[in-house]
Amino acid sequence: MDRAVKIVLFSVIFLASQINCQEAILRISNENTVRDYCIVHNHSWTPLSETLDAALQYPLVNLTSTVLCNTSGVNPDLVNGKAVVVMRGDCDLSQKARVAQSLNATALLIASNKALTTPTANDSEYAKVHIPLALMRYRDFLEAQQVFGDGMQAKLYAPPNSKIDASIAVMLLIAIVTIALGGYWSGTCERDRLNGVSGGGGESKADSGELFLYSPLKVVFFVALMCGMLVLMYFFYNVLVYVIIVIFCLASASALFSCFDAVLDLVGCGTGSFSIRNHNFSVRSIILAAVCITVAVVWGVYRNEDRWIWILQDLLGVAFCLNFMKTISLSNFKICVILLSLLLLYDVFFVFITPFFTKNGVSIMVQVALGPDASGEKTQGNMVEVPAEPQAPSEKLPVVMRVPRFSAWAQNLCMMQFSILGYGDIIVPGLLVAYCSRFDVWINSRRKVYFVSCCIAYFLGMILTFAVMLLSGMGQPALLYLVPFTLITCAVVAACRGEMRQFWAGTTYEVLDSSREPLLPEGRTDYSVEGEKC
Repeated sequence: MDRAVKIVLFSVIFLASQINCQEAILRISNENTVRDYCIVHNHSWTPLSETLDAALQYPLVNLTSTVLCNTSGVNPDLVNGKAVVVMRGDCDLSQKARVAQSLNATALLIASNKALTTPTANDSEYAKVHIPLALMRYRDFLEAQQVFGDGMQAKLYAPPNSKIDASIAVMLLIAIVTIALGGYWSGTCERDRLNGVSGGGGESKADSGELFLYSPLKVVFFVALMCGMLVLMYFFYNVLVYVIIVIFCLASASALFSCFDAVLDLVGCGTGSFSIRNHNFSVRSIILAAVCITVAVVWGVYRNEDRWIWILQDLLGVAFCLNFMKTISLSNFKICVILLSLLLLYDVFFVFITPFFTKNGVSIMVQVALGPDASGEKTQGNMVEVPAEPQAPSEKLPVVMRVPRFSAWAQNLCMMQFSILGYGDIIVPGLLVAYCSRFDVWINSRRKVYFVSCCIAYFLGMILTFAVMLLSGMGQPALLYLVPFTLITCAVVAACRGEMRQFWAGTTYEVLDSSREPLLPEGRTDYSVEGEKC
């Protein structure tokens, strides 16, 4: 019985993962050269072969001097048994297809100088068309003419696009590695800080630049500030996007410097220094600063080059998230619960509720994350729209990890498709992971039980997020799954170990005390809290 259930479940997931897209591929060839071009068709109207080997090959005829709204001026012998290319014109696509059929054409390609939209017609017209019909860019056909000249052979096919793409696995790997490294780094800094305090050395290197959130009022103010910023971005996107880009370049360069500097400290790389007019300069710091600034500047200059710039954006994004998790410290589990719960409500409201108030029915979160011109991401149903001419790049906020979809051959040929994950879906649970890592240090847990448990919970929450996204066919607010998974897991572990009071209260810091010596719960003076294990 269990085996049958597993087989049925696997079959449902597999079938749900195979979708017929409206983008397809036109392969033009001659004896020596092969080129692929983007075409857009309607699968329910004129289905194409799913593989190149199964696709029929037709001689391709240039009839772009006509729009083929009727048979006048067309030599039937020139068209018979061949695929024809005509201009878009004003008549209905179904009318063009019927005229091509009457001339015994085997396929109809419509060249367009406008955006390529999915061909549609009245339901009664669908049954009258029996040949493949698709739209292609006119500039692509002009290029093909220059490359091939006469004697072009054409194949039309539409490989199915799998929803389960390797980019999802890459995104999951980036997220979990970032979470784990950020939590480990935060715990290491806390251990160094405690060792510095216990040894009487004053403020340690791990202490510098840290910001502790210990007040619920500050947490509420922080979330309210995020809400206001998101609304401002929605109404003044075209101006504020450049402000955010500049801030991101500065912040990510600084974060990348901190990450590289920590790695070099770990491997024991010497700093080296020299003096100029009684000012000491570190050779390592100067070289690192130059490298990090260069990376940020290169991203800023080429930020709209989709083919490769996503690598730099993800690198800077990982560094930004790591540095944020290391810098921002939540003082106790109570603050974690308040912050993550408020951000969960924030995420759900701006994703699911705001579409009822916006003019175009798109959520404020999606509109801001993808940009106002990201129409390809917002198209409803199976309709697509592919630009016929190169478009001026639209500015997007650098607040997401981006990985191109590896299996979407036809879609990437038409325009790059990406799997995305917001920085907030890493940073917000990451703050809880960092707190768990620091708490393991406070209780001297050798197995790092809280840190490991929270990382596993985050991993399972991400798996559930991607599963729901694939089965529903729409993007999901990841915090809807990540917050309950991580919070409940941490609470269960603390309760099971008998350490809930300590885990809830955590440690607080005297703001006016420059040493910020931790005040441990229940009047303890050591840095460990014993608890029962499950």
